[in-house]
Amino acid sequence: MPANQPLTAPTVTRLSSYTKTDQDEILGTGDDPFGVAGTGLTWLPKEDHFGVRLDGRLVAHAGLLRLPVAIGDVETEVMGVGGVAVAPDVRGRGLARLVLAAALDHARTQGPAHALLFCRPPLVPLYRRLGWHPLDTDVRVEQPGSVVVTMPLHTMVTPLHETARRISGRVRLYSLPM
Repeated sequence: MPANQPLTAPTVTRLSSYTKTDQDEILGTGDDPFGVAGTGLTWLPKEDHFGVRLDGRLVAHAGLLRLPVAIGDVETEVMGVGGVAVAPDVRGRGLARLVLAAALDHARTQGPAHALLFCRPPLVPLYRRLGWHPLDTDVRVEQPGSVVVTMPLHTMVTPLHETARRISGRVRLYSLPM
C-alpha cells in the first residue's frame, strides 16, 4: 500500500446475496472449502449475509438463518450462524470477529435468545475467543428424507440477550443444519 494512502479500518456491509462465486472469492475454488464434506450432511443456505471487502474484494462472510429448535421440552427458535469464512491471506486481522459481531448485532433484533453454529474441532478455540461456548450435549438435526442424525461437528452457542438462560437438556434442530 502506498505511504500516502490512509489506513482505514475494514467495515462490514450487509450483502444482498451470497453466491458460490462470492464464496470462491473468499476461500478459492474447491470441493470442500469448509472441510465438512466428510460428514455427509446437507446444509441450508443462509438468508442474511454480512461481508467485509478490502480493495473491492470480498474477504470475509457470515450468514444467518432463523431456525426452529427444541431445547429439552421447550420449542423455540435460534439464530443459526454459518458460512463463516475469512480469506486465508487476510486471516489474523480480526475480520472473523468483525463480521460475526455485525451478524450477531442483526440477530439480536430478530427475537431468539441464542445463536448456534457448528464447527470443526480446530475452530473451537477461535469461537471461544469470540465469546461462543461449546454445548455439552448432542444436537440432533434433520436430513433429507425425514432422517434425524446426531450432528458430528461441535456445536457452539452464544446468548443474544442478557436475559438468555444457559442451554441445557437435549437439543433438536427441526431443520437441516445451517
